[in-house]
Amino acid sequence: MADRVRILAATALAGALSACAPTLGPPPPGRPRALPVEDTTFHASDFAWSQAQGRNALIGVVNFKLGPTRYTCLGATVVLTPETPWSRRRMMVLYRSDLRAALPADEVRARTPQAPPGDSGPYVKRAICDNADRFSFAGLADGGWYVVTIAKPVPGVTGPNMALMRRVITRGGRAINFEL
Repeated sequence: MADRVRILAATALAGALSACAPTLGPPPPGRPRALPVEDTTFHASDFAWSQAQGRNALIGVVNFKLGPTRYTCLGATVVLTPETPWSRRRMMVLYRSDLRAALPADEVRARTPQAPPGDSGPYVKRAICDNADRFSFAGLADGGWYVVTIAKPVPGVTGPNMALMRRVITRGGRAINFEL
């Protein structure tokens, strides 16, 4: 009986001590944490949320300058792509960011072969940039969206065409004003 009590006591003590074992904590400085791997395969079902009629609106304006050169989007198509794991990865490949970018359009086009394949065409919305460099989208569901357009130097000025991208979030039935 005494041996049994000693064994139970030793087991209980070992369990209590293991509960106090130190954890490894965060990685040392300069070593990034491993992020979970996200499935970036194109899945049409990931876009379903964006097809719902919503009460949100996006009202944008291109107000972009590269040094002293002012840019315009007059007559350009503005594309609104729903945020999904696939589209987020695509923005990272094409624009080197999933938040905001302004890069030469030729540079973005050159990276297209490395972007994940898929056709988001049926799920994107389009608008035309007017003579005041404004555009808008209405009836949007709550969620994340990528706004993309090509801006050109104003007439009479030379410079590269620029691909502009920005992530915006809609929610709560509001109209959101923003700049590219």
